[in-house]
Amino acid sequence: MDEFAVQGWQVIAASHGAPPDWAAGNIWGVQMDVTDRARVATVFDEALQRFGRLDVLINNAGIARDGLVPQLSLDDWQQVIDVNLKGAFLCAQAAVRPMMRQRDGHIINIASFGGRVGRAGQSNYAASKAALLGLTQSLAKEVGSRDVRVNAVLPGFLRTKLVGELTEEQLTQHCAANALGRLNEFGEVVRFLVFLAGMKNVSGQLFQLDSRIAPWT
Repeated sequence: MDEFAVQGWQVIAASHGAPPDWAAGNIWGVQMDVTDRARVATVFDEALQRFGRLDVLINNAGIARDGLVPQLSLDDWQQVIDVNLKGAFLCAQAAVRPMMRQRDGHIINIASFGGRVGRAGQSNYAASKAALLGLTQSLAKEVGSRDVRVNAVLPGFLRTKLVGELTEEQLTQHCAANALGRLNEFGEVVRFLVFLAGMKNVSGQLFQLDSRIAPWT
């Protein structure tokens, strides 16, 4: 989110745990559990009181609880669905009302390539991200008449906490799945998000930011 701040945006950076001590004057750190409707509503109300309007929402909360379907616990299934899908829905629901009133706004959902093609051992994660793509396009149709845009970004395989336990051999395999033979980088993803956030005539689209190639159907 630093790139947004550098470009002059006022940024609200939410985290599940205690918010970091942000040094930048135009970044406001808050604690928010995206699955808690009351907490989500409070944070969005405070944001509107603080800034007077809401221009962009980026739904990037996500977790993974991998396991083959026969061994996958109901808790692991539900936690992933709750954070990755329900959380995005609750935040979008809170954001879309002020955006429709001001007749301007942009919701960007961070989805996944796994939501397009599926992955063995990640049925819960893939299902949540595939549903997020459906939510993106349905909501885009609902709010387009009020000049609110809704898009999804598939950022590519990034070195995040979600992949922290992968071996170098597994990372090499992920690189080989890309036509360019390499993974994406955080900086490139964030620069694209800043660019997309400012676009006024694009909605209901899915933007894949790496070089993995999926079938058309």
